[in-house]
Amino acid sequence: MDLVFRTRTPGAAAEGVRDQYAVGIIAEIWKTVLGDGKYRTRVYKDFLVGLLREKGCKRILDVACGTGIDSKMLIEEGFQVVSVDASPKMLKYALKDRWDRRKEPGFDEWVIEEANWLTLIKDIGHLIDGGFDAVICLGNSFAHIHDTYGDQREQKQILKNFEMCLKPGGFLLIDHRNYDHLLDGGVAPTKCIYFDSPHMKDIRTSVQSVSGVPRLVLQDYFVSLDENDEDPENRHEFRLSLYPHRLNAFKNMLREIFSQKSHEIFGDFKPLNEVKDPVFFVHQIEKK
Repeated sequence: MDLVFRTRTPGAAAEGVRDQYAVGIIAEIWKTVLGDGKYRTRVYKDFLVGLLREKGCKRILDVACGTGIDSKMLIEEGFQVVSVDASPKMLKYALKDRWDRRKEPGFDEWVIEEANWLTLIKDIGHLIDGGFDAVICLGNSFAHIHDTYGDQREQKQILKNFEMCLKPGGFLLIDHRNYDHLLDGGVAPTKCIYFDSPHMKDIRTSVQSVSGVPRLVLQDYFVSLDENDEDPENRHEFRLSLYPHRLNAFKNMLREIFSQKSHEIFGDFKPLNEVKDPVFFVHQIEKK
């Protein structure tokens, strides 16, 4: 994840722009903003849990677990979960929650590992054990992988690694924002459809182009740790740098990796034909 963090501390001058991801500030803020999951939107929870149950899933691999918020929800709903993330600063919150809730059903069996998507099979090969019923990569996480070489080789390798973690008949659930709407002149939403937190005050989106070709989408998040504090001087700001996946290109890449001619696509957790200009596309594609 490419991230720039700006902060203003009450009573002090602005620190300026500096990358603080390495020291875990973003993990601390993200944990505060999302809390224990109470801000998760009902439509998201119902969609995810309902789909996994409908497909008879039991064993889930969460490849973008962050602080563990979705993994905890799935454990509470009775699923067996393996959670991975590349950030130890994020994972420390998941590890703490696992320890604090170790006496609750399922939490003592929750597996949490640090892993890189490009080396995923090497990093968690000992946990695959016949394959998972589902791999989930949600919250626009995959967009953090940029097209370094101009041929999407890293993106394709990661999707192949996800596919290799699945058992035959298992499926990948992966999403991305509706970048088509944004790049074609549409207005970017200022709210998140996954979480509705009073800490999140604003989201601003801009597009960075090279020779007229969109290369990055920049999202600036404005957060207040005190949900009742409306003073802009006390807000934190962090920026995410994202790869703008077009729907057809992403669809074709998935079908190439999974050797499938078709798969199911949802718009904002509903059938695609029911939503005009959705904020998110969610893809479900099975392993043969």
